[in-house]
Amino acid sequence: MTDKFGYIPKDERKNVLLLCDDIRMHSGIATMAREFVVGTAQHFNWFQVGAALQHPDAGKTFDLSQDINNRTGITDASVKVMPNNGYGDTTLIRRLIKQEKPDAIFIFTDPRYWTWLFEIEREIRSQIPIMWLNIWDDYPAPMYNKSYYNSVDVLMAISKQTKNINELVLGEEAKNKLIKYVPHGINSNDFFPITKDHKLYPDLVKFKQDTIPNKDVEFVVYFNSRNINRKRPGDVILSYKFFCDRIGKEAAKKCALVMHTAAVDQNGTDLRAVKEALTDPEYVNIYFSQAKINTAQMNMMYNMADVTMLISSNEGWGLSLTESMMAGTMIVGAVTGGMQDQMRFEDGNGNWVDFSSDFPSNHRGTIKQCGDWVEPVFPSNISLTGSPSTPYIFDDRVSSEDVAIALEKVYNLSTEERIKNGLKGREWVTSDESQMSANTMCKNIIEVMDEGFKTFKPRPSFEIHKAGPRPLKKVTHKLTGY
Repeated sequence: MTDKFGYIPKDERKNVLLLCDDIRMHSGIATMAREFVVGTAQHFNWFQVGAALQHPDAGKTFDLSQDINNRTGITDASVKVMPNNGYGDTTLIRRLIKQEKPDAIFIFTDPRYWTWLFEIEREIRSQIPIMWLNIWDDYPAPMYNKSYYNSVDVLMAISKQTKNINELVLGEEAKNKLIKYVPHGINSNDFFPITKDHKLYPDLVKFKQDTIPNKDVEFVVYFNSRNINRKRPGDVILSYKFFCDRIGKEAAKKCALVMHTAAVDQNGTDLRAVKEALTDPEYVNIYFSQAKINTAQMNMMYNMADVTMLISSNEGWGLSLTESMMAGTMIVGAVTGGMQDQMRFEDGNGNWVDFSSDFPSNHRGTIKQCGDWVEPVFPSNISLTGSPSTPYIFDDRVSSEDVAIALEKVYNLSTEERIKNGLKGREWVTSDESQMSANTMCKNIIEVMDEGFKTFKPRPSFEIHKAGPRPLKKVTHKLTGY
């Protein structure tokens, strides 16, 4: 089959060296990377350094080409994965450039993993471009990232906030970069609504019965994310407890919170202890789903739920919200980072809002109008946190009481209204405006990378600069009052 978007015969394609989480794994980075590798295999040849901590397959190389052919209907894919402990180092990359002869390096995830790569960027970019699918969770604009942004040729920003940050941080130098909005895209064939007339509906009923021991449950709240501090899993439980108190014990007995996450994680907390200390099992039903599940089962989870919630204090995107929308299920989310994109806040003329130095974010609740598929929760506290490597970043904390109110609003809708609103979410997330379907994401990546290849200018081996005072790394956007 050669009618796939942008098909190029294998021998004529650009070869791309991909650095990120192993695409055979299940992190958010791996999931999205797998989607765009599969969706662009007709246009690029991919060789991945597949990262993981203590990777069990380190030292091997796997050829996934035939599997990609089977999935996509093409016949000449070239996709290989070389598992590695971590994201790589200078010695490995130099060896692979000589061995694999890539036409570009493509990196995906936040900059602290690539400092070693940025240190040799001039050496690399004297031959081939570096392209970065990048993200940043929050403001103030990270001026400490400027040298990182300057170390690549193409910046593909997965959120409107990230694109604005790229431009604010680079300032006048932004004109020397190719900066494009390339949001995450979900496969509409993997995540879809299972209504009562769908052939899978009996399977959905059984799946719900197997997942939730309480057969009387009529309203399900779903959390699908890691048990790490910034995801606020303890606050998820507290919010749900407050929601149960608001609707009363008898009504709460027919509700459940399903948390698809590790119950205990050293990067988060002991959720069983939180549940035991703060909730009454007589009427607060909380269930943990800890086993790994496949994509079809994940779609069942979203369809089993009446609402999916994510209340992270820092969140670059929030993949579970997009998956939920694609499955036709309403969402409750904190207004922060890339989650704002999925809520479609609109101005007085009905236009989807964009960000600037005067309006860098909607986390202060400047605009309230949004999509019918979401109940947004605005932060009650925006505090500044940081570390030596990331000296400052806002932490957008929503109150558990406000989250409980948002859950109650969804609960008070009729089943028909929730379904209608959820389907509006699916309609929008598959639209040309949102660009959040897998097909559109892959087309965007092909088009931006092609433009990146055309505009690439090799870096000279050295440059001479006149020494002068160190330029101030001062934030140039509003911090309040927007």
